Amino acid sequence: MPALKKSAVTVVSATLLTMSATAPALADDKPGSKPDDPKPPAQMSTVGGERLGKSGTQVDLAGGAPVLPKDVTARSWIVSDAETGDVLASHNAHWRLPPASTLKMLFADTVLPKLPKNQVYKVKDSDLASVGEGSSLVGVKEDHTYKVHDLWLGVFLRSGNDAVHVLSEMNGGVPKTVKDMQKHAEELQALDTHVVSPDGYDAKNQVSSAYDLSLIARSGLQKADFREYCSTASAKFPGEGAGKKRDYFEIQNTNRLLTGDYGMDPYKGIAGVKNGNTTHAGATFTGVAERNGKVLLVTVMNPDSGEQNAVYKETARLFDWGFAAAGKTAPVGKLVKPESATSGKQGAPAPGKNSEATPKTKAAASKEESSGVGIALAVTGGALALIGAGVFLIKRRWPLPDLVRRLPRR
Repeated sequence: MPALKKSAVTVVSATLLTMSATAPALADDKPGSKPDDPKPPAQMSTVGGERLGKSGTQVDLAGGAPVLPKDVTARSWIVSDAETGDVLASHNAHWRLPPASTLKMLFADTVLPKLPKNQVYKVKDSDLASVGEGSSLVGVKEDHTYKVHDLWLGVFLRSGNDAVHVLSEMNGGVPKTVKDMQKHAEELQALDTHVVSPDGYDAKNQVSSAYDLSLIARSGLQKADFREYCSTASAKFPGEGAGKKRDYFEIQNTNRLLTGDYGMDPYKGIAGVKNGNTTHAGATFTGVAERNGKVLLVTVMNPDSGEQNAVYKETARLFDWGFAAAGKTAPVGKLVKPESATSGKQGAPAPGKNSEATPKTKAAASKEESSGVGIALAVTGGALALIGAGVFLIKRRWPLPDLVRRLPRR
């Protein structure tokens, strides 16, 4: 496996994804946009509200609210309250774009509950056969054993596609895992998302949106293990050898707002979640942060300012704005509930929105009634609260502040 012995940290190759070809284009009003830049479709999903289906920036500033930062060049972004689900502001929120490794949030949210963290697995050559050339790797070796816990650290910290593929094989194989991820995305009403590869590697028709990635992160953050992994700055990963002779090496999280690296300072209050970067996706990032009792989610997709660390700097600017604007803006939309936690009508995608979606996804997008009976949410103290049908509630106190207090501060 020559590709697996490389230490490349950026995914390359694959074909540029086709954006909605059936819808007329509108101008993208982001700063620095050029006439030949890709344009958002005229019709996008209205899941979460009509405003979110419109192209361009959506925000309602009340008295005393600060204006949005001018130096945000991302093709798509969204700022939302992680606890209430209110969308404070957005820009092309439902534009279906390549997600890169932020798609690993959906992989984790789907597969993590299925595999006991102390389960031990011996890696086979075939487990790594489908890892794309040039993938980011944590250093998983065939014929070596790993705990599931270690593999998840490899996924979240090093964005290791090798670890993703091993965990996928433990879940029944890559095709089954892709199917499971798609089904889970539909349950979350992340209907812009079409999964082709579990690791976010560039693949034709693999897309998500800033809105969907925020939905997925919000779901993942209900899980204690997900929160632990996405907030871990560094860890020891098993290397060569076995037993007491096993070597371990340090891995560091590639989320620069978390670790403060490559010219970045740690962002005050950051507690995860996931970054990504591929040839066709550009840089993508979803982050969660807490300040003064307010928990915000920000997703940024493909900034093109040319500024070093642009995806992190633009995320930080949007976080700063969100914390300053909290309580001073009227929501422009909502992060919707999972289907199993709802009853009655849900926002449906706009016509033509899913030109590349599977028939199953199209069918899910048109549903108006949910047959779910409820979900269990992880809350402060590790207790489980069963939430009945028709109610999706995030406990007022997420255990994020405890994570924040033990992380570096800016």
